[in-house]
Amino acid sequence: MATAVVARPVARPQARARDEEVLVWPDLVFVEFIAAMVFTLTLFLLGLLVNAPLLDRANADVTPNPSKAPWYLLNLQELLLHMNAAMAGVIIPTIWLGILAAFPYFDRDTEGQGKWFATENSIKITAVSAIVGIAGTWVLILWDSGKIAYLLNDWFGWSGGDNLRFLENVRSMQTQIPWPEWSKDIPYLPFNLKILSSDAPGGPTEFQHLDFPGWIVEQAIPIAALVGLPVMLIFGLWKLGWVQTRRDALLALMSGFIGAYGILTLVGTAFRGPGQELVFPWELQVGEGIPGEE
Repeated sequence: MATAVVARPVARPQARARDEEVLVWPDLVFVEFIAAMVFTLTLFLLGLLVNAPLLDRANADVTPNPSKAPWYLLNLQELLLHMNAAMAGVIIPTIWLGILAAFPYFDRDTEGQGKWFATENSIKITAVSAIVGIAGTWVLILWDSGKIAYLLNDWFGWSGGDNLRFLENVRSMQTQIPWPEWSKDIPYLPFNLKILSSDAPGGPTEFQHLDFPGWIVEQAIPIAALVGLPVMLIFGLWKLGWVQTRRDALLALMSGFIGAYGILTLVGTAFRGPGQELVFPWELQVGEGIPGEE
């Protein structure tokens, strides 16, 4: 009995449909050209509307007041006003960059990759986390600048009295609380550690003694805020049932960070006047500085 053999075509990968493809020209280049023209016109209009004159030629003997970093570093400059300089300028940015690099290793789930708001509660998580980051950063800046105590006294006539002066801002905790003298000079190294030579102005700098009130104000409280507030945010969203996966937690963390980052940049750009005092943008003026000031 003969057997019929039917030839079947070899299965090949299905080619991507033509309507899924776009050409570099005109599809991509034309859109980029329009975007560039809109950006250029917007920049031109801002140049006409905003009074931003060029200052005089740089003078090493005159320091502008306020002196500010480039706009993309003003968030770090704002942090310098609220905590230890090494933490704000080096340690915290380095740690955060490490956390960002660890995101892909913390969330290994491949489902929904490349999609915006792929999880069930992602939109709510993003909105709430961003609002918390923006509002929380503003409150912390106003409190540490003493503006909340000023507004309470101005609006309600409440000053808190001398017993609550230490709550006016972070630095008041160091100056208004009667710390014992021994707490300002606690030895913590069994050997003598110094930097700079004894011929330097003011003598050598010693590192083997701890100023506990200063450590509380410049390091402990900022660290508690930077670590504790994101943990509380994620925990609260988890208790609400919104954060269900690792991706949800990372989304909340990143959204809160973007909100805080934007506020720090905005405050450093438009709300810091002479002496880095907190002022309204329309009160912001660039002084001529003090001759010979570093």
